[in-house]
Amino acid sequence: MNVAIASDHGGFALKEALKEALSERVSITDFGCDSEASVDYPDYAKSVAERVAAGEFERGILLCGTGIGMCIAANKVPGIRAATVHDLFSAEATRAHNDSNILTMGGRVISEQQAIEIAKVWLLTPYEGGRHARRLEKIHDLEETYAAGTHQA
Repeated sequence: MNVAIASDHGGFALKEALKEALSERVSITDFGCDSEASVDYPDYAKSVAERVAAGEFERGILLCGTGIGMCIAANKVPGIRAATVHDLFSAEATRAHNDSNILTMGGRVISEQQAIEIAKVWLLTPYEGGRHARRLEKIHDLEETYAAGTHQA
């Protein structure tokens, strides 16, 4: 599996730990940042989300202080289903039920070991399809409606 990864300064240390821990299981490409110097997380979320949406990578992992900012930014890209996850149950559920293609986590929220375990579960859990496919189609329809500008409040 090919995985794109990126972080801002708040997730940098966690990104480095995940790269080391996961590199035996998946092929990882790092899209930055390169230090704990302050950067803007939307720039890194955009880099990964666009590549995942284009099919260049099967999945993406984004890390910031809480995971929330990266999640919000990534979900602006059509075709992205990013989920902020800080527990094993949610890691499994977001893959099995939501077919999430980007995992976001917070370097200031969870430990390296927790993040590694969450990422492993998320990477190994397949999408179940079935009744969940109908719901994903509705999400896709929302994206299409808003992207086309045909929605009326």
